[in-house]
Amino acid sequence: MATWNTILLQDSASPLMEQLMFFHDHTLLILIIITILVKQMLISMIFNKFTHRFLLDGQLIETIWTILPAFILVLIALPSLRLL
Repeated sequence: MATWNTILLQDSASPLMEQLMFFHDHTLLILIIITILVKQMLISMIFNKFTHRFLLDGQLIETIWTILPAFILVLIALPSLRLL
């Protein structure tokens, strides 16, 4: 039943809609985790006053922030492709 101020979808009437609801919940969980991690990193960067003078390049961190979004997109895309 539809009500005001709900995040979730209405009750499903078909098996496909039920799978779409699971996909919605799966994607929403991933987005919430990303949002919390970014918020935590921003807060820690604001309150952290330490800097590293000799840090010129971060090859490992650049590799991680290139591979991690691709991996997250795959985690979202695979259940989506199954629904087609």
